[in-house]
Parts: sequence; C-alpha cells; structure tokens
Amino acid sequence: MSQRKRGTRKRKNEDASAGEKEGEDTEERGDRRKNRATKKYIGAHVGIQGGIWKAVESCMEMGGSSFALFLGSQRSWKRPALDHTAAAKFQELCSQQGFDPAHILPHGSYLMNCGSPKEDVFEKSQALLVDELSRCNLLGLSLYNFHPGSSLGTITTEQCVDKIASAINYAHQETPSVVTVLENMSGQGSTVGGKFCELKSIIDRVRDQTRVGVCLDTCHAFAAGYDLAAEGGVKAMLDEFDQEVGLQYLKAIHLNDSKGKLGCNLDRHEDIGKGHIGISAFREIVNEPRLDNIPLILETPGRNQNQWFQAEAARLCPDRGAIPRIMEEMKD
Repeated sequence: MSQRKRGTRKRKNEDASAGEKEGEDTEERGDRRKNRATKKYIGAHVGIQGGIWKAVESCMEMGGSSFALFLGSQRSWKRPALDHTAAAKFQELCSQQGFDPAHILPHGSYLMNCGSPKEDVFEKSQALLVDELSRCNLLGLSLYNFHPGSSLGTITTEQCVDKIASAINYAHQETPSVVTVLENMSGQGSTVGGKFCELKSIIDRVRDQTRVGVCLDTCHAFAAGYDLAAEGGVKAMLDEFDQEVGLQYLKAIHLNDSKGKLGCNLDRHEDIGKGHIGISAFREIVNEPRLDNIPLILETPGRNQNQWFQAEAARLCPDRGAIPRIMEEMKD
C-alpha cells in the first residue's frame, strides 16, 4: 500500500511538474505577446517563391516581427487564382508563429495606375485592385499597400486624385474588410502622393474612411522634401503628417535610406545609414512612441537576406537595453 502511495505521489508530482511547465510556457508566450504590444515590429519585404507561405518562413529565419510581400507576379495583369490550400497554410503558419495581420503588409503590383488617364489602364488597375484585396481576404490579412497612381502629365492632379478614390471606392464595394494603404511618393514625374495634402485629398474622397490609411516611405518622404536628416526631422515630419492627414491613418513605415539628396524627387532606395538620410533618423524612428505597434518594413535586401536584415537591425538597435529588442521577440 505504501508503495502505491509513493508511486501515486510520484506520478502526481510529475503531473504537477508538467502542468507547471506547460503553464510557464503558456505564460511566457503570453508575456511575449504582451511585450510585443508595446514594441516596434521591424521586418523586411520577403519573397514568395515556392509558395506564398514561404514569406512567413523567411521572416522567421531572419528574425523579423513583421513582413511585407507581393501577392503574385509583378509582370502580368492576369495571374492564376490563389490556391486555397496554400492560403490555408499561410494562415496556419502565421497563427502558429504569432503574426498579427496588422503587422503584415502586402505590397501592390507596380503595374497598377489607379489614376491613369488611359481608360484601359484604369480599368485593368481597378480590376487588379479588387483581385489583390480578394487575395488579402483569402489570406486573412487586413492591410494592402499600394502606390496611388500617376496623371502621366495629361490630366490635372485633382482629376488623378478623383480616379484613384473612385477605384478605391469600387474595390471597397466589391470586397470586405481590408484597409487600402496609400504609399507616399517621391514626387518623381507626374506621380500623386508626394505631398501629404495629396494623400489627404484621396482619403477625403473615400466613402469608407475606416478602410483607408497611409504607409510612409522614408526615402520617398526625404526625396519629396521632408528633411528627416535634420535634428528632430522625424518628429517634425510626423507632426506635419498629423496636422495635414492625421496619425490615425498611419498604418506602416517603409524604412529606406535615400541615394538622392533632399528634395531630389528620385525614388532610389539605399541601405539604412548609407544614404543621405543617415542612421540618426532611423534610430529616431525606433525610439518614436507614435510608431509603436505598426509594421516597420526594410526594403533594400542585400545578396544574403538574413545577414542583411541582421546587419540592418544591428544598426537600428545598437543598444538593446535602451532600444526595443527586435531580433528575439519572435523566437521561441
């Protein structure tokens, strides 16, 4: 009898120990999720070669806590439908690894020009926008980032803005939920969106303003004349954005240095700290509380993407005690 009691006690102790360990694991995961809620979500644009779920795997391998991706080929207006099995695998991996849809930023096709004065291009762009938002829904994603469009120099900016908003309104009507995220532009050529007031003009024309937002690209902003390189330049830009557009619309940041000088209007990305913006501005960004809890996406990968990302992250966060830790956040 005493032996059975000892055995029972041992099994109870083992069960209790296992339960405590499971509880500790659950608590640790919960703490990690809670900690991430107040930290920066830094990642990169990753590829989908081999299957759209590969984007999740690539982000995990490099140690990111957010990521961007294309939803299909950039070379064709018409693409094969997104495979439902692949979409389910993507969602499963995101769930397993704790990626929130708010920290995943699909990037639109460069073929699109929703402000085009050419009716055939406008119609194809509008249809592609609907297709891309439908893909986001199938993947369980809540954001979709794209370049607003260009007047091609043959219509006014106001007319171009009207067409962009019209395409967004149509796409919203055809698809549910997903937020269309306008990217600020460099002011190159006849593109629209280089000035914050132009982004606001588009937003003002969107009927459901809960489904529209902005992604600020640092290279584009600098090239358009917003001096991020100046002391306090990031704060000044965000203050101006808040005044002209509203910070409630800010959904993401593209972290890119600029090969061109201030106000050059050239869309030429450079690795952070190696261009004319300089590393100080990017360290300002990772310490700016108004940029908490949104994806901060690096877009200039080198030949080895993992090494590149870790090098970029190290430049952003040289002091892990003072600046939010980003490399360990998503690791088990």
